[in-house]
Amino acid sequence: MVFKIFKRHVAMITYQYSKKFKYGKYGTLVGAAVLVSSSSPQRHDYNFMAPTITSRQHLRANIDDMKTKMELMIMRVQAEFCRALESQEFNGIKFKVDRWERAEGGGGITCVLQDGEVFEKAGCNISVVTGLLPKAAAQQMNSRGKALQSDKLPFFAAGVSSVIHPRNPHVPTIHFNYRYFEVQDGKEKRWWFGGGTDLTPYYLDEADAQHFHGVLKTACDLHDKTYYQKFKKWCDDYFNIPHRGERRGIGGIFFDDLDTPSQEDAFRFVTGCADAVIPSYLPIVEKHKNKSYTNAEREWQLLRRGRYVEFNLIYDRGTKFGLYTPGARYESILMSLPLNARWEYMNKPFENSREMKLTEVLKNPRDWV
Repeated sequence: MVFKIFKRHVAMITYQYSKKFKYGKYGTLVGAAVLVSSSSPQRHDYNFMAPTITSRQHLRANIDDMKTKMELMIMRVQAEFCRALESQEFNGIKFKVDRWERAEGGGGITCVLQDGEVFEKAGCNISVVTGLLPKAAAQQMNSRGKALQSDKLPFFAAGVSSVIHPRNPHVPTIHFNYRYFEVQDGKEKRWWFGGGTDLTPYYLDEADAQHFHGVLKTACDLHDKTYYQKFKKWCDDYFNIPHRGERRGIGGIFFDDLDTPSQEDAFRFVTGCADAVIPSYLPIVEKHKNKSYTNAEREWQLLRRGRYVEFNLIYDRGTKFGLYTPGARYESILMSLPLNARWEYMNKPFENSREMKLTEVLKNPRDWV
């Protein structure tokens, strides 16, 4: 077993070196991150963005509990991602950190960076929530085949969620979310993981798309060779705007209700995917953030952001679950919305334009790796 784990890590690192550092210093981070997260317990003395939601004493006393593991993992991922984004800014701007508590149980940490030179708005949330599952949320889960036996069940939910809206139209938006849900249904404890990472460019760079999907595929392949294609299709199908006949972006991976092959294996997979976010995205930011752009390119970016808003407010299941939850913190739920967006009547890109090239890919998802 130890040899198999070592072999997987070597494969990851070899893949990153094979890219010949085309995407900069983040090229090997995913290998190192998976190596740590797959074989070591989460540290409970990590330099997080704010104090943990659950008391340190309770976490230390329950270090092997999945609720503890998940809280520490998402706290770490939040801190690493926020600091990686801060390193890209030119003016030293930092995230505003807002730690909040929920009267019904638990709380969260909302980190938002606004009006940066690189990131117009960047948000990264963690939430650790407990309480009784409301009827609307239970009905939503039962529609996915959960067959929960009661309307009000004790539950635990923890997750990290982030949406980044860059200022430069040549830098894509990224979204990622990784979560764990546990519910006590009578004498039975039910649990599952979900999440994903997806990219929304305003102008298509095929090398970026190949890099982004390649990093995600490698993270998936370390755990199950079937995961990438299955979760890539799920992502294309989920981030769909039916009334527009197009996807929100060029996809990535997305999955829900993951409860196999074991709780520990599923946790390692989710951790590996979360650790792949920085090497999948930061090299693309560095590549494009200094490019010049025109007013027309900026207006196209704002139009595409309008599509982003439409999906998040009309179709996104996570937004709906958050709004259904008693004591919901709406500022954090709506963090994903951009500072600026645009809706223009009957806008249609010119034939053979770069805008049309992107639109065609959004209407007909492609395989990138």
